[in-house]
Amino acid sequence: MTARAAHPIAARAAHPIAARAAHPIAARAAKALAGIALGIVSALAGLVFLAGAGPLLLSARARPRVLAGAVRLAALEVRRLGLLGGVEVSGYDGRRALGYLARRLPAGLLAAAVLLLLVYGIGVGVTIAWQWGRGEPFDGMPPQPLVVAYIAFAGLVLLFLEVMGLVGLVAVERRLALAALGPSPTELLRRRIAELAETRAGAVAAVDQERRRIERDLHDGVQQRLVALAVLIGRARRGRSPELLDELLGQAHAEAQEALSELREVAWRVYPSGLDTLGLRDALAGVAERAGVPVTIRYGLRERPPGPVETAAYFVVSEAVTNAVKHARASAVTVDVTARTAGDGAAEDRAEGTVVVVRTRDDGRGGADPSGGGLSGLALRVAALDGRLRVDSPPGGPTVITAELPCG
Repeated sequence: MTARAAHPIAARAAHPIAARAAHPIAARAAKALAGIALGIVSALAGLVFLAGAGPLLLSARARPRVLAGAVRLAALEVRRLGLLGGVEVSGYDGRRALGYLARRLPAGLLAAAVLLLLVYGIGVGVTIAWQWGRGEPFDGMPPQPLVVAYIAFAGLVLLFLEVMGLVGLVAVERRLALAALGPSPTELLRRRIAELAETRAGAVAAVDQERRRIERDLHDGVQQRLVALAVLIGRARRGRSPELLDELLGQAHAEAQEALSELREVAWRVYPSGLDTLGLRDALAGVAERAGVPVTIRYGLRERPPGPVETAAYFVVSEAVTNAVKHARASAVTVDVTARTAGDGAAEDRAEGTVVVVRTRDDGRGGADPSGGGLSGLALRVAALDGRLRVDSPPGGPTVITAELPCG
């Protein structure tokens, strides 16, 4: 089967999909507004706490209680930051918590000013619309077309500035919390060393697992074909009848063709040489042609990714398609290859850069085991590139395998 382009119906179906996508955006905006509003209250509470804690810090007996109270207030702040997208915090003590409460006081006052202006602007806009809707002038201004256009334009500009101010407040709140309560550079370095050691061990395990798989394929497949070929050639040498000789030679030729085909498949599992000459798009088209079921490839990369990323993406698709056909009994597979900017899709992204996202979806029976040989090997291969592999395969399907591969 050949790779198929996306059906035109998909373009028409984008409108309800976009409508559904607007709901999470509205929900995130509402949560952010709630988090900023709660931040005003918590800033006032922090101001009262710091005002009363100043003299108590001079007392050795009262200092532990003050620091414990600061830790509890900081914990509430961390929960509030969950409404703003969350932030990674580390084991902070009372001194770091006090520093955070003091740092975010200006941010709380700024949030109060921005929200006050937003509420005031909305109130003025509603008042103008109400009076003009009744045909009454507002502040001496009649509802003339030029006046309406001027007021509407000014209102949209002010609304845009307010929204940008709220977005900036969210960024400031998260940066303050990360700087005051987040992991230190030493802790981040320690985590990175541990992660590199784990991924190195995973890469070694993946190579060993792949080597064992290749040996098994050679022993159970190609070797058996070659043994059968040798037997047929031996029978042909001992044969007396020309008819039997022709038949044996035909069978030997067929076995040789099968052996070559299986040897080629094993070689492609070691390294798909077509990636060097054809690129990832054409290599994935080859996977679709050999799949035996309809496979739709949607390729959205504008530039060719680095070689290791191409190789990992190819093996993710190849393994996912193979599992869908052999184990899940799927009748169709969809493959999406896209790119995004690091930080847009996951809070764990460390730096800006491009991340190749490979997502396969089949309509099989589901129940794929992420700890199985093939998928666990893929996870190790992806982890060696600092990537992530997610497997969502409930019983009854569908199975969705998503790999995120950083290009940096």
